[in-house]
Amino acid sequence: MGTSAPRPAFLPLRGLARRLSPSRIVCPHFSRGTNKAKKQVAAIVKIQIPAGQASPAPPVGTALGPHGVAIMDFCKDYNAKTEDKRGQIVPVEITIYEDRSFSYVLKTPPTPFLIRQAAGLEKAANDPGREVAGTITDAQVAEIAEIKMPDLNAIDMEGAKAQVAGTARSMGIKVQG
Repeated sequence: MGTSAPRPAFLPLRGLARRLSPSRIVCPHFSRGTNKAKKQVAAIVKIQIPAGQASPAPPVGTALGPHGVAIMDFCKDYNAKTEDKRGQIVPVEITIYEDRSFSYVLKTPPTPFLIRQAAGLEKAANDPGREVAGTITDAQVAEIAEIKMPDLNAIDMEGAKAQVAGTARSMGIKVQG
């Protein structure tokens, strides 16, 4: 009766309880250090639009219309910010708030678009495993990886190059180098 159950090697809540004391927990609905409420997010919409060519017609109008956003305001602002990238497809992530206001983040062009552009192709191979549609060099892969690095989940440039090379292979485009 004098013996008790062996004590576990670790107590999972000992350090965690100290770090998560009620005074340190920040409510996600309030900004840090103030009692002012943050805007409530109603929706997040992702669209791929040709740079400098956004118009209220589909796909922009059909994506933003149901949320009550001022479509022309978005189109004018998007076209102004992407005017220097004409000829490219620039994805955009639009955050729509409850009060019908919005903010957006421009992303880098899709990897397949950049690969096709580097290879000088209109479209990739119909049967990627058996057919080779074109070739790109290792230097072009590195250049595309450098452009895409902010949007990729790669730790370093080698990982980004591997992702771009894998996308090229899946499109039927051979990587030389």
